[in-house]
Amino acid sequence: MLDTLSPAVDRVPHHRMPVAPFPEARVPGVIELRQYTLHPGRRDELITLFEREFIETQEAAGMMLLGQFRDLDEPDRFVWLRGFADMATRRDALARFYQGPAWRAHRDAANATMIDSDNVLLLRPVVAATALDVSAPSPASGAAAPEQARIVICLHYFDAPVSAEWLAHFEQIQRPWLEGMHARVLATLVTESAANDYPALPVREGEHVFACVLQFADEATHERCDRQLQAAWRIGAQPHRTELLRLVPTARSRIGRDAAAHTED
Repeated sequence: MLDTLSPAVDRVPHHRMPVAPFPEARVPGVIELRQYTLHPGRRDELITLFEREFIETQEAAGMMLLGQFRDLDEPDRFVWLRGFADMATRRDALARFYQGPAWRAHRDAANATMIDSDNVLLLRPVVAATALDVSAPSPASGAAAPEQARIVICLHYFDAPVSAEWLAHFEQIQRPWLEGMHARVLATLVTESAANDYPALPVREGEHVFACVLQFADEATHERCDRQLQAAWRIGAQPHRTELLRLVPTARSRIGRDAAAHTED
């Protein structure tokens, strides 16, 4: 999110950009997975600023704020997800926000916390039924963080677009195994191959990714699954690389709020 805008984009007057309501469609067709490397010790500073200034303002511009997270394995990494109805909506919403007053007022403070903000994957749901549910509102300012909830995003990198065989393998083998380990499968996503038409915010290109977003009700459930998770993903069709993001939701993250309701003992 938080890059300095290029001069060419920055010249468009904000008063020409109409403010869009939060989209009525609650199923994002395009999702950005954003991983920021921060200066040591400044993650909580960015999260505080983000959750105070950048949730309602991004949603007013036409985006869907899906989740914000602390990385359990990287103390200086902030991970978040935002969604859009489609690529055209994404382009217009980004222009509205990054040329708007909230970003102009706070971008220097946000950018000062960051070493790198270009680690971004552009994804889409495998099918609408596997998209992230954003029907619940963002938690209000001052909400308590769901400290026990754990989110794991499994990223599988392939040499070509993800095949129908891999997707069938996930549904037939991996999903039942995960559910048996009391993991709730929130979404399955693949790379969005459309060109990035908002170049002021770079994304990683030329990659082929299958992503599975998992939710665990508490640390114990997560730990029970964690030791076996990576090995289990090596059954069947083979990605050339697997990456696991082990995450804790922040106080105002949509994802992770209802974890306890899905616990089974």
